[in-house]
Amino acid sequence: MALDRMDAVEYTVRFSQPGTHYAEIEAVLPTDEATTIEVFLPVWTPGSYMVREYSRHVEEVRVTDGGKELPVFKNRKNRWRIETGGAKQVRLSYRIYCREMSVRTNWVEDGFALLHGAATFITLVDGQHREHRVRLQLPDGWRTTMTGMEEATDGQPHHYTAPDYDTLVDSPILAGTPDVYRFDVDGIPHFLVNEGEDGIWDALRSVRDLKRIVEHFRSMWGGLPYRKYVFLNMITGAGGGLEHRNSVCMMSNRWATGTRRTYLEWLGLAAHEFLHVWNVKRLRPMEFGPFDYENENYTSSLWIAEGLTEYYTPLAVRRAGLCTREEYFGTPGDAQGGKQPTGFSGEIDALQNTPGRLVVSVEDASRDAWIKLYRPDENSKNTSISYYVKGAVVGWLLDAKIRKSTDGRKSLDDLMRLAHARYGDGQGYTPEQFKATAEEVAGVPLREFFLQTVESAGELDYSEPLEWFGLRFRTDAAASPPKAWIGVTTKIDSGRLLVSQIPRGTPAYGRLNVEDEIIGIGDFRVKPDQFAQRLENYRPGEEVAILVARREKLARVDVVLAGGPTRSWQLEVDPDATRSQRSNLDAWLGL
Repeated sequence: MALDRMDAVEYTVRFSQPGTHYAEIEAVLPTDEATTIEVFLPVWTPGSYMVREYSRHVEEVRVTDGGKELPVFKNRKNRWRIETGGAKQVRLSYRIYCREMSVRTNWVEDGFALLHGAATFITLVDGQHREHRVRLQLPDGWRTTMTGMEEATDGQPHHYTAPDYDTLVDSPILAGTPDVYRFDVDGIPHFLVNEGEDGIWDALRSVRDLKRIVEHFRSMWGGLPYRKYVFLNMITGAGGGLEHRNSVCMMSNRWATGTRRTYLEWLGLAAHEFLHVWNVKRLRPMEFGPFDYENENYTSSLWIAEGLTEYYTPLAVRRAGLCTREEYFGTPGDAQGGKQPTGFSGEIDALQNTPGRLVVSVEDASRDAWIKLYRPDENSKNTSISYYVKGAVVGWLLDAKIRKSTDGRKSLDDLMRLAHARYGDGQGYTPEQFKATAEEVAGVPLREFFLQTVESAGELDYSEPLEWFGLRFRTDAAASPPKAWIGVTTKIDSGRLLVSQIPRGTPAYGRLNVEDEIIGIGDFRVKPDQFAQRLENYRPGEEVAILVARREKLARVDVVLAGGPTRSWQLEVDPDATRSQRSNLDAWLGL
């Protein structure tokens, strides 16, 4: 049944003193003539799987009816009960402190405001299917608001409408004076909205290349499923991205377009979040709808939702013609020098250098997202795995298996399209349904494949994709003798060299402690910035005494040095690859 105007929840948002970092919200709430109503604010936001307790920033909650104050009681950490006295509607007003710069929280300052629905808009319990409308009143000097929501039919500026609360939560709002660039694909408007260009960001280049990414995914999926799309590009020095149904909030550095490496990283971020238009926002795990905004929503399928999206991230940039094959594979790293490999090889390297891969499956890592991914500690590398990283690598293995089993006629692209056709915008898929769809596309049983790659912990077998695509892992083992290596990660804090992480299987594991201050090796002091260079004076196999201060008590700890790990996860074309293998490689990379 259509809801009339009085059934809608109406918000007015003001920024009377934006320099104090507050937004003032007034909500007109229909009561359906109930004598008591209950309202709530979410504790988390879809796409970012951690309880964030947004209500801690809410202040001065008041409720009135025609100017008359009504009783309101906070009965849970994020809920309020209102005694309406039988009024048909009541006015709820409150303030929200907005000073956390991230893609999932609010920020208000003199120059602009960024609001996320889950962190901002209190609504009726059991009233999420109502229409929700938002009107923004801007301070002097602000002229623009941008959001994925539809403009209200009254034609008034800065007035938007959402058919339900899910849409409101899924539509971040930027207000201020951003630079706005439009490009069309299939006649559909797309907007790159840059906050913080400062004359440094290369806007025209980024608009041109974003269009190519959109066109690539349009071709892959067979069309665009929205009427407009908004890229909110917050050039604020923060990082990250959060997907929405027809918009995205990204955060980047103003210098990101200045170097090839950082620009490709930004294009990858945009590609990742844009692919979520299909994979997550429409093709989603069954557990992600309808959302429970007050409790964790557990799923074992984040390796599909995020991991497969991560697999396509650099691949889409390559297929759109925005990077070379060599840039896609990436550059090698240096384990002892702290240099991380880039490109898709970096995903494999990250997985292979995470001891937690032998402890937890990627499905279990998906379920544990709420307590682990966003709350890492010094032991996380030993006990957990990123479902982004392992999911991306599993995506590569699955893509190769489908291509090989169908002699190149099908690929992971076909699996994603078929799954989208069956489960997109519906009830979502179960893990079993997605795996069964994969078997159907591959035309071979995949039970053992999924058991080994996603349901169990352990090493992955890379032989199939290497053989099908004519690739190999480069090794630099013969280039120079391995250096002496202790295996710890360190940080310099107030002039002290502190151990910050000790991966399992390294010489220091079980010997040194996190937070040990390294003072010397043998009888000689080590300056905090010279520890790595000092180790170069020793050989693998030597036993050395590390002088540390542990909770202010001096101790000597004997450690047997090992040879530093050889980074052998760098992909390259096998010089002996056959013509058929090279053809498979070209088909995969879109050459």
